[in-house]
Amino acid sequence: MTDDLITLVLVGDLVLDEPDPGKWLSGIAPALHEADLAIGHLEVPHTDCTDEVGGDVPSPGAPPENLAALADAGFAVVSLAGNHIADCGLRGIADTIAGLDALDIAHAGAGLDLAEARRPAMITVKDRCIALLSYNCVGPQFGWAAPGRAGCAYLPLNTSDGEPVTPRSEITGISPEAYAILAEDIAAAYGEADLVLVAMHKGRVHTPVVLETYERPLAQAAIDLGADAVIGHHAHIARGIEFHHGKPIFHGLGNGCVVTRALSPAQDHPARREWAERRKQLFGFEPDPAYSFAPFHPEARQAMLGRLEVARDLTISASIVPVWVEPPGRPVLAGGARANQVSRYVEQITAAAGLQPISVSETGQVTLAA
Repeated sequence: MTDDLITLVLVGDLVLDEPDPGKWLSGIAPALHEADLAIGHLEVPHTDCTDEVGGDVPSPGAPPENLAALADAGFAVVSLAGNHIADCGLRGIADTIAGLDALDIAHAGAGLDLAEARRPAMITVKDRCIALLSYNCVGPQFGWAAPGRAGCAYLPLNTSDGEPVTPRSEITGISPEAYAILAEDIAAAYGEADLVLVAMHKGRVHTPVVLETYERPLAQAAIDLGADAVIGHHAHIARGIEFHHGKPIFHGLGNGCVVTRALSPAQDHPARREWAERRKQLFGFEPDPAYSFAPFHPEARQAMLGRLEVARDLTISASIVPVWVEPPGRPVLAGGARANQVSRYVEQITAAAGLQPISVSETGQVTLAA
């Protein structure tokens, strides 16, 4: 890498419930260490607290000691705004932030109040400052931070029945407040940073290709308001890539590394067991029993890391790092025919989503198709 070029690797959802988290991350860690900065999305709280806050299917807190594996794998910053970060309440958020701070892993998107949740993570790389903002777009609203309440940062959306936003509600539009939040936070971040990235937890889970009607306008609005790239996650399956005014939007990075028993039908927790069964009816697939720690849509085993190269003049080029998820759920860097398969898959889902077709080269470089 030259001194003038900054490389960033972007990783989707991270759930590290199982023992030996370093083993599960080791298949993608080489790509993280090679970059100047690795950014992931931490999906669940890391805490010993066993409290469960109602409103969504609760995820269990992951072991606090598992956070160290993130640092060892090369992560320097994580986004936190998502639909599960508040599942263990105030203590879960506080424990997670304390654990990240102890490891010098920067974070954005959750805090003990709304101001802290909306505050960007600031990281200096090769004398340039990079800001990361993180927002939850899918609810549940009980997990949204407020001036006197811990939670995550959010971009409010409208629902068909006016009920609170949850991962199950039908989202019909974007609230004007969402644009106002983006405008204020991006402008404030640019007061200190050279580059601003916006992470959005958005979209429909376990469903190939589909982008909800709000996703493109919201991501494009972030670019229009000054963001240099948008990083999407939540769907647990890869989504298409587009460029807006030349700036990259990864609509969904899919799973970065998700290894957990909490999604399996075979468990004692009634709400999680009921969701695992209902998921089959809602999304029309039976998880492969070989993927016991990652029972997702069969297409989700084709995964990717996003990669950005930032030049001295702050122009950005985008690429992907193809990833294959091995049973029972370990992601590994793909090579040869597997890498080509993943690249063609990303091209296909981009076009099928109605985005401008892209071409992914042998090196992973993403460009608009001729």
